[in-house]
Amino acid sequence: MAILLIGLVLLGLYMVSLPDAGFDKKKITLILYHKELGILALILAAPRLLWRVSNTLPRLVEALPDWQKVVARFVHLCFYGLMFALPMTGWLMSSAAGIPVSFAGLFTLPDLASHNDHLFRTFIEIHKWLGYALIVFILAHIGAALRHHFLFKDETLKKMLAWRALLIS
Repeated sequence: MAILLIGLVLLGLYMVSLPDAGFDKKKITLILYHKELGILALILAAPRLLWRVSNTLPRLVEALPDWQKVVARFVHLCFYGLMFALPMTGWLMSSAAGIPVSFAGLFTLPDLASHNDHLFRTFIEIHKWLGYALIVFILAHIGAALRHHFLFKDETLKKMLAWRALLIS
């Protein structure tokens, strides 16, 4: 999921850096990929959230100060919120623009809003700022994990990556 979200952020930043000059096949293709990957993220977020609420939270490293434990939980809650809010605002943006959202050519999602240019522009701004928030949380998460690993030399990063070792072996 992290790779998908980081890929979506990078793709989104690249897309918006391209000029809005008439019919640009490359930009339109990238937007379509971004939409489909965003819907994939939304589809994957649902079972992930169900698993998360039905299982015990992993224990944080005991030596962490309480404020860091609160911040860690807050950041994770924000990630879950953004995993739903970003695809939903993208879907709402497309709906308000009157542009259908298809998933891998398998089905087209229903519009969540009627065509409305003002609403479209509003959802562009909301989607953009939620994307910036995701970037901040990703960078904070990576920075905190590296800080714990290299400065504090605790088990935080190892605990985060422990399940991956099971997949590789």
